[in-house]
Amino acid sequence: MNPIITSGKRKNAIARATLTDGSGVVRVNSTHLDVYEPAISRLRIQEPISLAGDISKLNISVNVSGGGPMSQAEAVRLAVARALVRHSKKLEKPFLEYDRHLLVADVRRKETHKPNRHGKARAKRQKSYR
Repeated sequence: MNPIITSGKRKNAIARATLTDGSGVVRVNSTHLDVYEPAISRLRIQEPISLAGDISKLNISVNVSGGGPMSQAEAVRLAVARALVRHSKKLEKPFLEYDRHLLVADVRRKETHKPNRHGKARAKRQKSYR
């Protein structure tokens, strides 16, 4: 099987996943997923893998950079899910039913700072009484 290469983005984090034939090893930045920290990020990354079922004949290697720990976990999750769907099309429907963000990137970004507002993002003060 040719390697399947996919990518995922979340905020400033970019993850590139490579899916190949192997023995079921999942690595993130050369670290085995079982020892990846923090634990909440590890659980987020394991979601598409557990939904896919048996991946004992596939190796997944992910390189991720940028962003914070949770953004990196979300980017890895997206890249892994996309790779698994490209490997087996029948996973697309269960992934979308479980969580749409497994296959569709979250496009929200931080609002840019406006001039003459001393670091504030909004150009004018927000009204809260309407």
